[in-house]
Amino acid sequence: MINRDLIRIKVVQLAYAYIQNGEKDLTKADKELELSLSKAYQLYNNLLLLICAVTKMARKRYDIITNLSKRDGRKVSRSSFIKNKFALQLSENADLRRYVENYGDPWEQKAEFVKNLLLEMQEDEAAETKTGVDYEVDKTMWKQLYKKYIQENENLDDILEWDSLYWNGDKVIVDTFVLKTISKFEEGAGEEQPLLPEFKDEADKEFARKLLYVTLKNTRDYQQYIREACKKWDFARLATMDVVIMEVAIAEMLNFSEIPVPVTINEYVELANEYSTPKSGRFVNGILDAIAKEQNIKIKKFL
Repeated sequence: MINRDLIRIKVVQLAYAYIQNGEKDLTKADKELELSLSKAYQLYNNLLLLICAVTKMARKRYDIITNLSKRDGRKVSRSSFIKNKFALQLSENADLRRYVENYGDPWEQKAEFVKNLLLEMQEDEAAETKTGVDYEVDKTMWKQLYKKYIQENENLDDILEWDSLYWNGDKVIVDTFVLKTISKFEEGAGEEQPLLPEFKDEADKEFARKLLYVTLKNTRDYQQYIREACKKWDFARLATMDVVIMEVAIAEMLNFSEIPVPVTINEYVELANEYSTPKSGRFVNGILDAIAKEQNIKIKKFL
């Protein structure tokens, strides 16, 4: 689940904090990165569990209304949420059950939020779809509701920020993995349907550790490359985030020969556009291109 886009963001954020604070402890930085990435995977599981929590809340409210209706004879229509095949399968998922055993269910103490979210969703046309019959239709219903009520939800963002500062910049990317997970679910897999793994493979995990290490270890050298490439500008007046983004980009260019340099430059230009000033993308692109040509992409070994 944790892909290289998210890894690059985490490394830039952590490198920024360490360089700003003058930290020197690389072992501490490595542990901080590991914790930060682990928190992103927890967020992935928690957002899947939110679908289960809404389903559970729908069942609870349906049972209450049904019991009340027995007294006055009113007819109660079944909620599409309580018979949605995908949501019921997710609620029984073995990986999620193991996660709850280890970390608990984050939504048990947030019943009011879950109830309000359910009520909002029940007013949506997507929730009026006849569910419990066609599995693919049920998945589509939840993808639509997730995009509208979970992916873009300021109240949820506030809750997540309160629970963990690590989740501030994670949710946009993690949302895409939740939607990917919904798409990958197969009815026949039952409760053994695998969720996305924390890392695709050991190579990505090593990429994260190595990228942070070489960035922090060689900060002075990388800053000198930047100084030489931007002689028209006063280095001291460059945006700190631009400098850090370029340092991490240089670390990747010089230490990961398997990644094409244009790919690396494009990735960090995107980060500059997202996390720095409006003009940062073009500036970072020009400086990194100049450094790549000047250094002739000398490959350094990881020490």
